[in-house]
Amino acid sequence: MKIDMHSHFFPAITQDEAAHLDPLRAPWLHKDGAKGQIMVGDKPFRPVHDVLWDPARRIEHLDEQGLDIQIMCATPVMFGYDAPIERALPWAQRMNDRAMQMTVGHESRLKVLAQVPLQDLEAACAEASRARAIGHVGVQIGNHVGNHDLDQEHLVSFLDHCGRNDIPVLVHPWDMMGGERMRKWMLPWLVAMPAETQLGILSLILSGAFERLPESLRICFAHGGGGFAFLLGRVDNAWRHRDIVRQDCPQLPSSYVKRFFVDSAVFDPGALQLLVEVMGSERVMLGSDSPFPLGEQQIGSGVAHHPTLAEADKSRILGGNAQAFFNLH
Repeated sequence: MKIDMHSHFFPAITQDEAAHLDPLRAPWLHKDGAKGQIMVGDKPFRPVHDVLWDPARRIEHLDEQGLDIQIMCATPVMFGYDAPIERALPWAQRMNDRAMQMTVGHESRLKVLAQVPLQDLEAACAEASRARAIGHVGVQIGNHVGNHDLDQEHLVSFLDHCGRNDIPVLVHPWDMMGGERMRKWMLPWLVAMPAETQLGILSLILSGAFERLPESLRICFAHGGGGFAFLLGRVDNAWRHRDIVRQDCPQLPSSYVKRFFVDSAVFDPGALQLLVEVMGSERVMLGSDSPFPLGEQQIGSGVAHHPTLAEADKSRILGGNAQAFFNLH
């Protein structure tokens, strides 16, 4: 079983449809045959191709990659967290319905994660539950809303809702830090994105949020958890020697690795080995970040052809863990 649990889609949103969210800043798709351009208002955002929006091409891609199942989630520019809730909720509902439409006829192989209007707790919980009821296998959320990280009380409450209602969560970095200092060379994606992911994890650990959240919460962080595994020793050291680090966190930070999962998208055998050593092979799942250029181009090859991982570990990472995490049958 080979399950890619982290891939993206972007439906064929028209400019008129996007205007219902925000006529100046909402994303839409300009198509030219098999090629396309995600637009934000009138500005080009990202060149893309038809695997991102065409389910028939997506299935061909799965066959080419030898995937049994692929779980798709919104391209983060679709989140709409800064829009008024009276626009953001209908937008999320529309995008989630569009996502389900992409699976029609391919329900056994294409699965989707919902997006929610995370700026409003009640609306986010309601849409997460509605999406779960119509077939979404979980939700994807950004790692922050404005200046609020995951330890903010209403975001913790949303995670609590997911934990108590059997809704798996993928946390994906977005709207990256750095600003003017990272204008070139895709530095926001190369430097700030891993930092955002580590920030999301540490905000839950060091705030003590994991102490309040139910153990039934199934939460996964994209991109191998960013810099978390490599820098965990630094965090533990700080916890041992600085009271301001441990003031809200009663246990050694490394003891909380059993509370979350990460995907395998680290693109290096040594990094994957370290990730498995830190997290345990039972908490790493195959994730490709497909179909983007920064994703894994030969999905699963980094796991399947790893020189030192045991075959049982590879099997868990390639499919077994995701099958249990998302309760796939």
